Amino acid sequence: MTFEQMLERVRYEGAYPTRAQAEEAVRAVLAGLGRQLTGDERVELATRLPHEAAVAFTSGTPATEPLTGWGFVKDLARRVGGTPATTRWDTGTVLRIVAQLAGDELLSRILVRLPSGYALLFGRGELTQAA
Repeated sequence: MTFEQMLERVRYEGAYPTRAQAEEAVRAVLAGLGRQLTGDERVELATRLPHEAAVAFTSGTPATEPLTGWGFVKDLARRVGGTPATTRWDTGTVLRIVAQLAGDELLSRILVRLPSGYALLFGRGELTQAA
């Protein structure tokens, strides 16, 4: 998939009125995810993304403290000046496409490395054990 194709999919699936809005969401969400994901999974995911998306994903320094899925959304909303609701929409739209590019095996490894709450953002159910 090219970066242009990725933007068009995000634009269509996220119902963004312009390509620029879709691109803004892609770059913000990928930069945020890049701050949360480290190790081999970060490198492998970068190789599966279109070049421009991989640059956005790897441009930042990984965070020192991991965020839960909801913490990720709230942090991203603060960074972009959006509401948690619109940022949750942006995040889910972008990460569902990232999940397809990653494939099931890599996505499973990514979800193991991230704190709870990310599975839903990637369009997967999250199972938890009863306490």
